[in-house]
Parts: sequence; C-alpha cells; structure tokens
Amino acid sequence: MKLLSDIIFLKRLVLLTIVSIPAFASSGFSSTQQVVPQVDTAKRSGIKPGMKPGLKSNPADTSKSSDKIEYSAKDSTKVDKKEGIIYLYGRARVVYQGLELDADYITYNTKTHQIFASGKNDAKGKYVGRPIFKMPGQGSSLADSLRYNTETAAGKIYGVFTEQEGGFFSGGLAKKQPDDEIHSKGQTYSTCNLPHPHFGIHITKGIVTENQIITGPVYLKIEDIPLPIGLPFAFFPKPNKKSSGIILPSPGEDYTRGFFLRDGGYYMGFSDYFDAKLIGSIYTGGSYDLNLTSTYTKRYKYNGNIALSYSSIVTGSEGTKRFGREKPFAINWSHNQNANASPGSTLSASVNIRTSTYNSLTAAGNTYDPIPLSQNILTSSVNYSKQLFGDLFSLSLAGRVTQDVSRKTVDLTLPDISLNMSRQIFPFASPNRVGDPKWYEKISVGYTMQSSNAVTSADSLLFKRQTLSKFRNGMQHNIPIQMNFNVLKYFNFGTSVNYKETWHFQSIKKTFMKATGSATDLTRIDTIPGFNRYGTYNIGGSVGTKIYSTAQFTKLGNLKAIRHVMSPNIGFSYAPDFSDPKMGNYLIARYADGKTVPELKRPDGSYDMDADGNAIKPLTYARQEGMLYQGPPRGRQASMSFTLQNTVEAKVAVPNDTTGKGEKKVPIINNLSISTSYNFLAPKFKLSPFNISGSTPFTPKFQVNYNAVLNPYLVGRDSLVNGIKTPVQPFLLDKYVWQRGRLPRLTSFGLSFDYSLNPEALKRKNINQQEQRDQNIQKGMTPEQAEAMALVSRDPNAFVDFKIPWNFAFRYAFNYNTNDAGEQGRYTNSLSFNGDANITPKWKVTFNSGWDFQAKNFTMTTFGIYRDLHCWDMSFSWVPFGAYQSYSVDIKVKASVLQDLKLSKRKNYYTRY
Repeated sequence: MKLLSDIIFLKRLVLLTIVSIPAFASSGFSSTQQVVPQVDTAKRSGIKPGMKPGLKSNPADTSKSSDKIEYSAKDSTKVDKKEGIIYLYGRARVVYQGLELDADYITYNTKTHQIFASGKNDAKGKYVGRPIFKMPGQGSSLADSLRYNTETAAGKIYGVFTEQEGGFFSGGLAKKQPDDEIHSKGQTYSTCNLPHPHFGIHITKGIVTENQIITGPVYLKIEDIPLPIGLPFAFFPKPNKKSSGIILPSPGEDYTRGFFLRDGGYYMGFSDYFDAKLIGSIYTGGSYDLNLTSTYTKRYKYNGNIALSYSSIVTGSEGTKRFGREKPFAINWSHNQNANASPGSTLSASVNIRTSTYNSLTAAGNTYDPIPLSQNILTSSVNYSKQLFGDLFSLSLAGRVTQDVSRKTVDLTLPDISLNMSRQIFPFASPNRVGDPKWYEKISVGYTMQSSNAVTSADSLLFKRQTLSKFRNGMQHNIPIQMNFNVLKYFNFGTSVNYKETWHFQSIKKTFMKATGSATDLTRIDTIPGFNRYGTYNIGGSVGTKIYSTAQFTKLGNLKAIRHVMSPNIGFSYAPDFSDPKMGNYLIARYADGKTVPELKRPDGSYDMDADGNAIKPLTYARQEGMLYQGPPRGRQASMSFTLQNTVEAKVAVPNDTTGKGEKKVPIINNLSISTSYNFLAPKFKLSPFNISGSTPFTPKFQVNYNAVLNPYLVGRDSLVNGIKTPVQPFLLDKYVWQRGRLPRLTSFGLSFDYSLNPEALKRKNINQQEQRDQNIQKGMTPEQAEAMALVSRDPNAFVDFKIPWNFAFRYAFNYNTNDAGEQGRYTNSLSFNGDANITPKWKVTFNSGWDFQAKNFTMTTFGIYRDLHCWDMSFSWVPFGAYQSYSVDIKVKASVLQDLKLSKRKNYYTRY
C-alpha cells in the first residue's frame, strides 16, 4: 500500500540524516507505490457471505475481477445483514486488487467500505494472530491492527513492524489522509531484528506529501533510553533516483600533521549503474590527500570499481635534514565481465599501481593490512581475449606492470599480444579414414605468435621522455611439427621439428676503439632503425615409458603393500650454430680502421694477428644484442636430456571401513623428479646440473615441497702464475666431482610447507569468488546479496567468521642459493602464522604474526578481539610493536545501511596523543 511505502521512505531519510550527512549525500531513495485502487460502490454488491472456509465472491457479479473482495476464514464467517458487516474469525484472509491481508480477526463494513484487522490474546495473555499484509512485489509487513477504507484509500496502521533493505520499522501510528498526505507518529527504525530492538532511531512525528517530507524531533534510543543525539526537525525532497550532495568532513587532531578536516567532499550519483565520490583531507601542518572512487555495474554484463589516491605529506620537522614533502599516489582498478555477456571474448583488469612510499606513508591507505604492508612486488594487468575462426585461434591483448617496491623499479609491457592455435591440426589425416591411422596421418602442426613492447625503468622516471625512447619491441612466431606413436606397446615415441621466426624493428652496430695504456677497448654502439629478422630451428625426439614395482607385506600390521612407479624419459635435440657470421645474424667486430677485434687479449693487451693486422680469432656480436628477444644462441647443440619421475604410495588396511573394500591408498612421495642434460657439442661443461623436485604429503592437508640443484663440477681455488700456485677467486673446473670420489655439490635448496589445523576454515577461504557468487544465487540470494557474500570470499581475512570455533594456520619457507662455485651463499628463512579462536559463542580472538630467522625478530604482528553484540559488533585491533605500532577500537552497527553509526578510537603509528 502507498501508506506503508511512504512510511518506510520517511524513516529511511530521517534515519540516514541523523546517522551521517555523508550518507544523505551518497544514497538515493526511491518510493515504491503501493496503491490500493478505489472501488466503485456499485461493484461491491457482488460480495457474497459464506460460512465455509475458502475464498468466496459473488459469481453473478459482472464487475472486473480485480475489483472484487475475496475472503475466507478457518474458524467461522459471520454476516450481519442489518449492519452490513462481515466478520471473519481464525486465520482470516482478504484479497483485494493484489492486497493480501491475513489476521486472526478481520471485519469488512460494506456500508462504510472499511476493513479492520487485528489479532487476539490467547489463553496465556499473549497477543497472537497479528495482521500480516502484502502487496505484489513487496515483502510482508506486520501490525498490531489496521483500518483501511477501500473507497477513500485512507487508513491507519497501529504498531507496524516491517523489514526494508536490512532495517526494521516498528511501533507508533501512521495515518493516511484523503488528500494523500501521510501523518506518522512514534515510529522506530532499527537494524535489530528482535521484536523489542536493542536500539533504534525514534521519529516523534512526520508528514509525507507527494514531493517532500517534514519531520519533528528525531533522536537515538538504546535499550529504550533516549540519547541526546538527534535533530529538532528535518525537511527532505523525495528523489526517485540517486542524488548527489556534499559529504561533510570530520574534524580531529594528528600529532605529527596537526589539526585536520578528514574525508570531506562530494558524492555524484549519476545513475543506478554508475556513481563517483571525491573526498579529501587537509592538515594544518601542510599535508593533504585526495581520493576519487567510482563503481559501475551492468547486470549480467560487467562490473568494476576504480580508486585513485594522491597524497602530499610533509615529513620531518622544519629546519632539519629530514624535512621534506612526499607525494605518494595509488591507482586501483578492478573489472570483471560476466562469462555469458559476450561469448568468445572477455575483458578483465586487476590494476594495483602505487609509488614505493605509498604503503609506508599512508599505512596501506589507512587499512593497516599486513599483506600489502609487507609486499615488495606489485603486479597489474589488463587482459582482453577473443576466439577467432570458431575456436581454432585465440587472440590475447594485454598490458602488464610489475613493480619492485624495494628496488624502486618498474617493468612495463604495453602491449603484449599473443595469437595461439587452440588445438593442433593434422594436415595429412584422412576425413574418411577407416581403421588405424597411417604414420603420416599422425603428423600435427601448431602455431603461436608473441609480440611485446617493454621497458624497465626507475619508478620516478617512468613517464619521462627519455624512458619512452628505451622501449624494446619485437615479434616471435613458433611453428611446432610433431608426431607421436607407440612402439612395442609400452614405449611412447615422439619426434618434433620446431621453427622460430624472430622479428625486431631495429638493430645495432658496434665500433671499437683502442684505449691508450689499457687492454680494454672502448665501444660505440649505434642503433639502426629498420626491419630485422632471423630464424632458428631444432629437431628432436623422445622416448618414455612407465615401470611398476610392488612389494607385498603380510606381517607388517596394516601395511599391505608399497607400489613404486618410475617414469623415465630420454630426449634428444639438435640445433646448428646460428652465430656463424655467414648466416648474417652475427657481425665481426671491427675497429674504426676496419681491422678485426680479437675475441681474447693477453694481460698486456697483445693478441694473435695475421699479416694484415687482423685478429686470427675475431670477436663477433649479435645484431639483435640488447633487443627484446636478443639474438640467436651461440654454438651448435646436440644434447640429450634425462628425466626420471617417481611416485610412491602405500596400501593400508582400514579395519573399520564402511565401503567394504577395507583398504586405502596413502601417497608417500608425489612426483619426485630428477633431470639433467648432456650437450655433446659444447666445448666444455657438457653435463648440466642435476635438478631435483618433489613433495611428500603427510596428511591430505599437509604437504612438504622441496627442490634442489646439484652441480657436478669441481671447483678450482688456485692458479699457476709463473709456475707458482697462487690463490684466486674460486672458479669451475671442467672435471667431474666423482673423478675424485666426491658427490655433486649442493648449490640451491628450497623447502616449504603450510598447514591449517582447521581444514574446513581453509576450504572456506579458498573457494573461488565466482563460484561463491553462483552458489549464493542458487541458494535464493539476490545478485546484490550474492556479491556481498562474494566480497567476503574475496578478502576473508577482513571478516570474522563466528561459525568456525577455532583455526590455526602456519607457513614455513626456507631457500638457500650459491653461485656455481658454491660461494656467496644466501638464504631466506621465515615462518608466518595466524589463527583465531572463539572464547565464547560471542567472543573471538585473532592474531597474525611471523618470525624472520635471518633478522631474528618478529614480522608485522597484529592482535584482534571481536565481540558479537547481536545487531552491533565491537572490535579491537592492536599492532604492539614495529614500524606500524597502533591500536583501534570500533563499536558499530552491523547493517551496512547504518555503517556510519559507530564509535571509533584510533591511535595510528604516526599519531602520538
């Protein structure tokens, strides 16, 4: 009914104005018209009384069915013909022009055209059977009693209780006048769903007209205690779409930056699908910041948000060396496209760009989130992909940025284009083949293309003109031709020919000049624009099989068997020497006088030369040296690769198994791989280091991953100088360690594992965001509710799940690396852990910390305490030590509609009071 809709509209406006002026500026309100049409009295004679349950009406009535009043009652129906009143008792129901009214007791006066509905007191004195009324497309509402005139559309509702967008309206009286004005008195709005709410916004009185709303005093109540927080009166227009307005700032004081006005600005509600908010803060110490955020959506098509942040922060004290001004900024953009919006093409974006000092100076945008505060590498990408020629080819366009915050460098790739054949084709296969294919029908051909334009720069110079001139670009085409077949049933053979075509759009030319008194030459490098290409190819083959071995046990308890699966693979590849100057890819280095430059010089600067003064063994260089894809590799290659993969699992008896099998497989080693290669044509160091990797699962949720690199060559530590052994920098000898009875030397080792002592909690946090949204919609949620729940899965650590009683998770990582000679060893060794526990069903404690074994101190540590206060919640967050030492206390309403109704106390790391 229009009466109920306007009452709800009145409360929403008053409520949001009391709580926050910014909420008034940033929220639009629409009034859903619930109008009960007037009924011609000439058409009411069709009402037929009846005593039996079920909806009844006069079948002889020729009026429109939408004007009929249908009624029923479970207990009894009584008609007073003299007074013209119909009485309905016990689960009474009236349906009129889409209005559905249910109550324990309903009367309808055919003379005055008035409907009255109420409940009753049961044997225990409890008021039951309250009227419940509902209009098409609207939710149900509850009242103590109501009166409504079907002819004048005037009425009264006593003690209404209804839900509207997460809020509940209750109590008081609402009266609709014949001129469509609505008078409201004594209403309460709350997000607490209890019949007697813990808190509420009390509206003493108000008037709603077609274009405006005027209220008397409104104030906040907690546990029925009025608080001195409210407004003496209010006046509002009635917009039917999102509105724009001013967001008032909040005042305060910061110890290092001075007094401030924070988060003031302007909200722009362009439409239901697009809005923007510009807010800023200003400090008396000279600092300020600006933030522009915008969200956009098109249902079933796409959605996204953009956030731009800029700060100008005064650091240090005036007159000291540390005094200065920093100007950090951040750009965030997220865009997602619905999978069905444009079949065959997708556009997505995940942009996170910020200056190296942004997180440290702004505490990660005042979030104090330990994850971004500890990040050194930031990645951003914008991707577009499209299927071509059906699904034969896939085109991908992308732009990528990788920031190293610690080194203050940026790797920018724009654009990055790839064209891939989605599946290989068999050009010689017969479409009408019968039986097994011929050997030539197994030949397949593929194609991929990659093109990039990239530059690496210091972040402060990224947008300078000199940086734009340093972009490197090129294009590569790859055509693999393969054929696979089985031999002797158990061996899988594969042969391949791979051709790679590389294009650059510039080349280099070097000119060498002898330096007086030095064995080192000076070099001038000229960049020559123009198309430049080279092609390379290689041929190869491989053979692999699987070897199974099983050990059975009868006297080892529940252990019944252990099975070991080995998967050896041997491959061979050959490639010619593409660095031969005769192929045109490499040039002979020359001095300015045209004579050739030697590849090696003696310590005194002399070298072997011919009669014309040219070096007998000249130096060569690639024309594409320093380009995006560099030049072709040097030297011929005829290498054989060896790979051995191992899997070990046990078969264990299960005494209490309910499946009837009584056994289960338990993995012991997953994919323990050992690989190396041998290049027969390499001048030295023909054997490559051994690479080892694998994992061992101890439980379904606990797995240890490990990897290592072993170097097979001896290390020399001295050299003969004038016949005398002299210590030198360690270097590799072209001799194997086993020639002296030693094992290969460890040059790299890594070990990592993580575990959650509550696997269900880990499972919930790892669920895919899109899957979470789809599951929520299937459960009957609206798209907006499903998106809200997906937000929780997107950043689960930002929310508290009281349904999980406890959780403890940790991750350990160790990495050790040296150079080839086993010197200059470096290692990282860290442990991180987090968890939470419910002390009581309403109290939860959380923590997040770690230990850096190298630095011998804790990483960023946070503690949190949360209290569920039914319709409110309380949180306490504390960083006890470190660079971001701070704490915050928040007591706020849970419902997002009252997100500004809160009490906060914070002491930031840059605040000292």
